[in-house]
Amino acid sequence: MAGSGRRGLIPGLALAFVLAVAAAIALGLWLHEGGVVRPANPDPRKYPVRGIDVSHHQGAIGWRQAKGAGVAFAYLKATEGADFRDAAFTANAQGAAAAGVPTGAYHYFTLCRSGEEQARNFLAATATARLRLPPAIDLEFGGNCDQRPARAAFNHELAVFIQAVRKSSGREPILYVTSEFHSAYLANSPFQRRGMWVRDLVGRLNVPAHARVRFWQYGARGRVAGVAGPVDLDVFVGRAAAFERLLAP
Repeated sequence: MAGSGRRGLIPGLALAFVLAVAAAIALGLWLHEGGVVRPANPDPRKYPVRGIDVSHHQGAIGWRQAKGAGVAFAYLKATEGADFRDAAFTANAQGAAAAGVPTGAYHYFTLCRSGEEQARNFLAATATARLRLPPAIDLEFGGNCDQRPARAAFNHELAVFIQAVRKSSGREPILYVTSEFHSAYLANSPFQRRGMWVRDLVGRLNVPAHARVRFWQYGARGRVAGVAGPVDLDVFVGRAAAFERLLAP
């Protein structure tokens, strides 16, 4: 995902940290060039429905160009936490709808605020948007607050959010997950069998135990016509007919 809308550069980064990042990048390039680590590249014959997920970080998007380049769906960042709303959500929702690109909205779930507060924010921001894909809940540690609630407390807040969104939208939310977050909170939890959107940028899709994977985010710095900079790349996990059945009228 595009991550938190509130993160900024931390002034005065220590030299040791900068060197460590540079070393990590160099190691990653070496592993990639040596064939040890290969970026994910879903076979279009198995995953024919391609899409992107975006936020204000992508700037103004030429949705007709994107559709012409093969973008068949898009997830749009709508909200984060209890009070942040993505400045580009409305324009993206309207532009994609006008171009005939089915969209869904996602909410970045913070560990610092209640599920009830966050659901109110998300539902208010998406109330008038023409959304055809199920709502999505972005669950990751990157850009999140420092709090790490107990599993029981997290389960309760996530359940409250899901129930509110389900009641209002009539649709069952899917969970966008990183492997780290899944291991920490979702594995062997009441949510492990829910529909998921998995982030896996290396090799083949790694399906979490018991999960029903609906989408796969396989790229974080892709290039797509109509989008000026790098953008997240996704595929629907299934055939085109199954994707059509997922869409709301």
